Amino acid sequence: QVQLVESGGGLVQVGESLTLSCKIYTNFFGVSAMGWYRQAPGKERELVASISTFGEVNYARSVLGRATISKDNAKKSLDLQMTNLKPEDTGVYYCTFRGEWGQGTQVTVLS
Repeated sequence: QVQLVESGGGLVQVGESLTLSCKIYTNFFGVSAMGWYRQAPGKERELVASISTFGEVNYARSVLGRATISKDNAKKSLDLQMTNLKPEDTGVYYCTFRGEWGQGTQVTVLS
């Protein structure tokens, strides 16, 4: 059974940066794609960024140039670094792995 634990959310000001981390407890960390999604109030969950087994990355258009997804196979962790945060980045951020989801971490960007 996979367990995902996110951390790093919080309150930030417009233009600031933050890094979200997800610890993934699994024996299959290196053999699957994984990603970050977010859900804003009243909206559907949407993909923010994903990374394949081989390190290929994909970003939502809305965060392109402001987000960097990375993984550490040894630490079994998945990070999402975001810069120049905007109010529309506000939401609950979830990491996902093989169809499993973490509990989410809240990011609130204050204007």
